[in-house]
Formats: sequence, structure tokens, C-alpha cells
Amino acid sequence: MADRTLNASGLRCPMPLLKTKLELNTMSPGETLEVIATDAGSARDIPAFLELSRHHLVSASEADGHFRFVIKCSD
Repeated sequence: MADRTLNASGLRCPMPLLKTKLELNTMSPGETLEVIATDAGSARDIPAFLELSRHHLVSASEADGHFRFVIKCSD
């Protein structure tokens, strides 16, 4: 279970990614963020951003057009 949930359903690229970045900036190291998005670009954009950031992708899944990411905030 994540510490916070960001529901970005219905938002189009690049808003799910931007809102994810903003939310992570307010979190403490070790906290987890669950992101739910419906924009297919999120499946590419969010993991790509995390590869370049200090944060870690814990899991990613897709079901019925909903993309779910669990991210661990790092220092």
C-alpha cells in the first residue's frame, strides 16, 4: 500500500508526468507514491523519467486502460 495516491486519470500527456514530478517533490525519502493514469503515453514517459531521476519504480501494471505505477521516493 502506497503512502500517497495520485489519480491522473483523464489527463493527457504531459500532465500525468508533470503531476507525478510535482507530487514526488513534496514527499520524503522512503515514501511511496501510487500513480494511476489513463494516457497510454504514461507507460513510456513515467518509467523513462524515473530512469533519469533519483526515484525508483517499484512496480508498473496495466489493466483495462488504466496504468498503475508505484514509485519509491529517494533522497
